[in-house]
Amino acid sequence: MTLKEAGVSLASMLEPLQQPLFTVLDTPVSWTEVLGFGSGALCVWLVARQHLANWPIGIANNLFFVLLFTQAGLYADAGLQIVFITLAVYGWWTWTHGGGPGSDALPVRRTTRTEWTWLLTAGVVGTLALTLLLDRATDSTVPFWDALTTALSLMATYGQCRKRLESWWLWIAADVVYVPLYAYKELYLTSLLYVGFMTLCVIGLRGWTRDLTARRTLRTEMAA
Repeated sequence: MTLKEAGVSLASMLEPLQQPLFTVLDTPVSWTEVLGFGSGALCVWLVARQHLANWPIGIANNLFFVLLFTQAGLYADAGLQIVFITLAVYGWWTWTHGGGPGSDALPVRRTTRTEWTWLLTAGVVGTLALTLLLDRATDSTVPFWDALTTALSLMATYGQCRKRLESWWLWIAADVVYVPLYAYKELYLTSLLYVGFMTLCVIGLRGWTRDLTARRTLRTEMAA
């Protein structure tokens, strides 16, 4: 089988997922968007609970969103899902092996000043570079916003992989942009999903903060 034939075969297999399931505001909603909605909500809920199953669920979510965003012309977001899959494998390993001597589980920590410096630098550079790329090399109608959400999401995912508390704030910032962006692209169910994500992010932030506070209190009591 040639590469072209393989591509045609894959497209044929995925075609049912692209068929409309129902209509919202006169806009058809595909199986891809529905499955992305369900797996995405479950993934964020599992992350908030620090449950390891968030990683395989997240990978499935990324695959659905590759299809969805490609169809919508959000090319940076589609490419971002491939990076997310790679980071998910890294995060999966880190959560189970990154606890250091005497502990397999990775604890929640604060983001250091050094990490913030290079994260913000990478975010600014990445946003500018992606904006130029999308503007010149694609037919994207929202190059800057697509690039900005991509950069914020990558920064947040790194923090999630390392269980940095502030990763939730980065996700909230990304979601604030994602909601109107997806509505503009007529991905109404996905836009609604990201409203739910913001709520789950607040819950996750509170949960991780309690966990971090409890660990600090325990260390203080043990040192006394």
